[in-house]
Amino acid sequence: MVSTNYAPEHAGIGPYSTQIAEHLAASGADTHVLAGMPHYPAWRVPEAYRGRWRLTEVREGVVVHRRRHTVPARQTALRRGLFEASVLAHGLLAPPRVRPDVVLSQVPSLAGGVLGARIARRAGVPHVVVVQDLMGAAAGQSGMRGAGRVASQAGNVEGRVLRSASVVGVVHESFTDRVAAMGVPRERVRVVPNWTHVRAPDGDRARTRARLGWSEDTVVVLHSGNMGLKQGLEVLVETARLVDRDGGGVRVVLMGDGHLREHLLRLGAGVGALSFLPPADAEEFPEVLAAADVLAVTQRASVVDMSLPSKLTSYFTAGQPVVASVAAGSGTAREVERSGAGVVVPPEDPKALLAAVRSLAADAERCAELGARGREYVERRLSRRAGLERITALVEEALAAG
Repeated sequence: MVSTNYAPEHAGIGPYSTQIAEHLAASGADTHVLAGMPHYPAWRVPEAYRGRWRLTEVREGVVVHRRRHTVPARQTALRRGLFEASVLAHGLLAPPRVRPDVVLSQVPSLAGGVLGARIARRAGVPHVVVVQDLMGAAAGQSGMRGAGRVASQAGNVEGRVLRSASVVGVVHESFTDRVAAMGVPRERVRVVPNWTHVRAPDGDRARTRARLGWSEDTVVVLHSGNMGLKQGLEVLVETARLVDRDGGGVRVVLMGDGHLREHLLRLGAGVGALSFLPPADAEEFPEVLAAADVLAVTQRASVVDMSLPSKLTSYFTAGQPVVASVAAGSGTAREVERSGAGVVVPPEDPKALLAAVRSLAADAERCAELGARGREYVERRLSRRAGLERITALVEEALAAG
């Protein structure tokens, strides 16, 4: 497997890559992963990995080959390009010294897809690509400074990687048309939804709220995850500012890390209804989600068909209603609507977001119904077992086709 993100990363793509590799290893496969140094979502390398050039470690039966790369504290198109180039260069310079039977790449990173294609080609084996985000579209839709200049280049590279793959998995059907437009035959594209990688909450909700300082008469709106450009989290800061102006009763909480955390802290300085939490550990995370009253997912208005937030699977598991401030018709909007677990409001519109929150807060029965639908959706479609079986089927299909 080639995946820049891997454990101990606890958010984004890392948990999925880790669970896939560990599942394959537990099934008897000699499983190796070419990965980067842990850095997401904080975009900082932990002390234990800092200064390491190359590292091989064994985690749960998986041999992980780590290669050093740049870790930009701020995201611009140039810095992201340097990050991708460093991942690619070090992977080309020092690939794992193993001969695979099949190569599975997780995209992003784009460099990981290129490395996977090269390793597979040199070994004469099938290459399977799982697309978590569409990188060319991401460059154009994310709002990153200078992204417009590189979007077409990234798309071209991405297209070559996907066209050369034996089979391509996409995490949502909204990606299929764009992948087909890159020249990938539809008969080689499979929809392989992500699954929930967290356990269902089972703790004392009231105790968790008390520990976090959330009073029972306050409606807590929680966003958990990466604080980056495409999330457009400014809308939640402005929502909290509206709460201050119109009488309170709602608290907006941003939990997580990312390169825009400091920007959001500055933007929200003095806003009484806004607070920040560090990322929760794996054991605490589902309890914090369940302790909130509303779970928020936000995206910039320009984000349409390049990304599906992995946090949705965790949100649905938590059993609380979701408010999605995202573009109508986007993959995220379609997933929330299909689950029946939440409501969709226009992106970058704090008034609409706050109105939806207050409407839910006034209807406990509806909240309970939405939360129950989320859990039912997980059981029906997003179980870990089903997700891992879909990935295993991709690998087996590629091997059978040769």
